[in-house]
Amino acid sequence: MKKTLLGLAVVATLTLVSCKQETKDQVGEATDAIGTEMGDAVDTAAVKVDAALDSTKVKISNTMKEGAEKMDAKADKMKEDAEK
Repeated sequence: MKKTLLGLAVVATLTLVSCKQETKDQVGEATDAIGTEMGDAVDTAAVKVDAALDSTKVKISNTMKEGAEKMDAKADKMKEDAEK
């Protein structure tokens, strides 16, 4: 009877140890997958931010050019008014 119980205890211990290793492996794989997904998400976000910055730079540049043209037109009008 003692040998039977001891045998069952050994089998149960081996089962628990093997399950723990399998669980560790699964956790390791899940961690790697999450790390990869996070890396991809960061890369995607970086591309979107770069595109948004480029677009904003172009818009600001265009707005500044338009503002400069309007200022030049107003300055010319002021010169004309001052000459009269």
